[in-house]
Amino acid sequence: MKRNNGFSLIELLIVVAIIGMITAFGVPAYQSHTLKTKRAEAKTALVKLMLQEEQFYTQNNTYTVFSQASTDVTEKKFTWYSGATAAASNYEIKGEACTGDVIQNCVLLTASPGTANVNKNYSDPVCGNLTLTSTGVKGFTSSSGTKDLCW
Repeated sequence: MKRNNGFSLIELLIVVAIIGMITAFGVPAYQSHTLKTKRAEAKTALVKLMLQEEQFYTQNNTYTVFSQASTDVTEKKFTWYSGATAAASNYEIKGEACTGDVIQNCVLLTASPGTANVNKNYSDPVCGNLTLTSTGVKGFTSSSGTKDLCW
C-alpha cells in the first residue's frame, strides 16, 4: 500500500475559504477599532486644550487663539496636534473665537483630521472635524455621524 503525504486540493480550498471568511469579518472590525482610537485621541487632546484655555482665561480674563502657524510666545504654549508629536498625530487642532462672538467670551477648538501638518493620509468621513467650545458644546462637521458615535 502506498500512502500519499500532503494535502489534497479540496483540503487546501477549504482552508483558503476559512481564511477568507475570517479576513472578511476581521479587517472591518479592526479598521473600525483603529478609527475609534484615533477619534478618542483627538477628543482627549481637545479636552486637555480646553482645560489649558480655561486656566489661561482665569489668569488673563480672556481666551487665546492658536494654530500651527502661531508665532506668539503665548500661543506657542498650546499644542496644535493631537498625538505625542505632529508626525505621529492624526488631527491638527486650532483655537479661535466662537462664531458670532469675541475671543474674550468664547473659544472654539477644532480638530481637523489628516491635514498637511499631521498624518495627511488619515481621514474620518463619519465625523469629519471635531469641535469643542468653552461653553461645553461638542460638535462634528459630517452629516453622516451622530453625537453618540463622534463624541
